[in-house]
Amino acid sequence: MQRTIRIFKTVDISEFKSNLLNWSQQFETLIWLDSNNHNQQYNSFDCALAADEFTSIKTDYYNAFEKLKEYQTLTKDYIFGYLTYDVKNDVEQLSSSNFDGLHFADLYFFQPKKLIFVKKEAIEFHYLKMIDDEIESDFEEIKKAKAPKIEIINSDINIKLRIPQREYHSKIDEILAHIQRGDIYEVNFCQEFYAENTTINPVEVYRHLNEISAPPFASFLKLDNKIAMCASPERYIKKEGLKIISQPIKGTAKRVQSKLDDTQLAANLMQNEKERAENVMIVDLVRNDLSKTAKKGSVKVEELCKVYSFKQVHQLISTVVSEVKENTHPVDVIRDTFPMGSMTGAPKVAAMKIIEKFEESKRGLYSGTVGYFTPENDFNFNVIIRSILYNASKKYVSYSVGGAITAKSIPDKEYEECLLKAKAMKYVLLNQNNEDDVTSRGAF
Repeated sequence: MQRTIRIFKTVDISEFKSNLLNWSQQFETLIWLDSNNHNQQYNSFDCALAADEFTSIKTDYYNAFEKLKEYQTLTKDYIFGYLTYDVKNDVEQLSSSNFDGLHFADLYFFQPKKLIFVKKEAIEFHYLKMIDDEIESDFEEIKKAKAPKIEIINSDINIKLRIPQREYHSKIDEILAHIQRGDIYEVNFCQEFYAENTTINPVEVYRHLNEISAPPFASFLKLDNKIAMCASPERYIKKEGLKIISQPIKGTAKRVQSKLDDTQLAANLMQNEKERAENVMIVDLVRNDLSKTAKKGSVKVEELCKVYSFKQVHQLISTVVSEVKENTHPVDVIRDTFPMGSMTGAPKVAAMKIIEKFEESKRGLYSGTVGYFTPENDFNFNVIIRSILYNASKKYVSYSVGGAITAKSIPDKEYEECLLKAKAMKYVLLNQNNEDDVTSRGAF
């Protein structure tokens, strides 16, 4: 499918990005991706907006990867979309029968009529030729677009835990028993926080969440009444030509205002045996996953347990790469690595069975992925964590957090880590009507 490309320059990129997100809300279908100016080695753009569905695929997990493969092959264009965690059931003999309050389709991708990239000070419009006469007028509209107003009927949000603290401790003890028996080495165990009968302003909630986190893989997804507001620090997988890049995160430490103490916390994280062991186990899992499509001898660890610092937390991130053969289909690479190891555990299938047994909520889009394919068969996908999910028609809001459980895990410490990870999502939901700058209030 041919696209018309027009490039504009603008002086105030920050204002243009804000206006672009505002302007995008008129569309029923959109995906917004924002790197928040992180100068990571494998960045492709500062931000991207894909909007206004031309063609699409929506399916449950059954035969999902083959359907995606056919759609991506036939479209031969940019397609943006997501895979929920539950597409795992297409890869292995698994099931997802826990409670689901959100009801996202298992897999959804669409071919956007309108595609806009921001690359430094350049604004690139990639429109399908059938609507390329709208580029100039859209550019002028975007420059003055204001935030949409949504009436918040119930400002008091009652956030509940799907797993009470005492029950959480009991579940961790049972998981540790599985580890001691040798059933698994590590499992990513998650819990859901939720609110019912709740109305939110998704754009403003996302904007506040992004401001206090400023992560490299932020995203805003809108599909009719289902919305995901994501402040993810983690890349799942990327393809550049024949090179595959995966950057799993395992290992978290809080940040503090004292520069000296903050530096010490980062150093402690780097040297923490438990956190490093978690990361190394997942690196081994990722290496094994990538080897399924890699040229022999091409799987390498470029970085092992490097500390990356974000606004709220320090994280241990590793970078694993491989090279694939030219005839390798891009969807095969994703299928052979999905779900991402950082959100499952090791061994992978055994860990996913434990997850289904002990978690109380269907993960759905949480710990799935949002991203895109290019016409050149490249792709880029994040990990859906540090995210708020919203079904506007059901007035149901959800965010989940978790952590890696290993033989060295202490239930109290694991619970504290969950609360640390949940802090930003809880704060922006409880303060969505506050006009103050959330970053200046000392909450983080």
